[in-house]
Amino acid sequence: MKKTHITLFIIGLYSILNCISMSAQTHYDSRVYIGGHAGLNLSRVEFTPSVTQGFNPGINAGINFRYIEEKHFGFIVELNWEQRGWKEDFEDLNYKYSRTVNFIQLPFLAHIYFGNRGKFFINAGPSISLRLSESTNTDIDLTTISSNSDFNNRVTYQMLEPVHQKVDYGIQGGIGGEFSINKRNSIYLDARFYFGLGNLLKSGRTENIRGSNPMTISVSAGYWFRIK
Repeated sequence: MKKTHITLFIIGLYSILNCISMSAQTHYDSRVYIGGHAGLNLSRVEFTPSVTQGFNPGINAGINFRYIEEKHFGFIVELNWEQRGWKEDFEDLNYKYSRTVNFIQLPFLAHIYFGNRGKFFINAGPSISLRLSESTNTDIDLTTISSNSDFNNRVTYQMLEPVHQKVDYGIQGGIGGEFSINKRNSIYLDARFYFGLGNLLKSGRTENIRGSNPMTISVSAGYWFRIK
């Protein structure tokens, strides 16, 4: 997906959400919630040139704030800790390599929901992340990888490059379901897809790696407490 297409998608999405908000005719008392969540991430990186990969598993956890001003519409802000990265697939070769990168993430999400006690919802919006640390799990001697004949026909630059980007930014969207236990307490399940607009590793037309966009599929369970 090209970045210009993603930008147009964001503009179109927020235009639609703004129209939904402005079209609400019935007065609706605002509601404020705080909560938390935890779950599983499956991540990879869209490399150019391409690299054969599987999904690298990780975890996510965070605290949430939700404000609802109109019926069916509101917004969510989160402060998350999450693991991203990639896991290489060597097919018939008996090697392993995975990179895990830890981030603090701050998403800003439009929130559309339908239903009363049982709700279906859609969340979408931008996010910004700060890299904390990274770790590599491999049984390959990276100091001699250039002379290892097993890798003659494989892209290996990404195994040797440290994570370049300190701040990551991207877009995410997802769907889920929420069940109200009572007037103040509810639980929910949420599934999302994240696409990073920046490069995880040092990338560009004059670099060995021309592109390295992170992607993550996440599933989490959470809890909301209404404070207003």
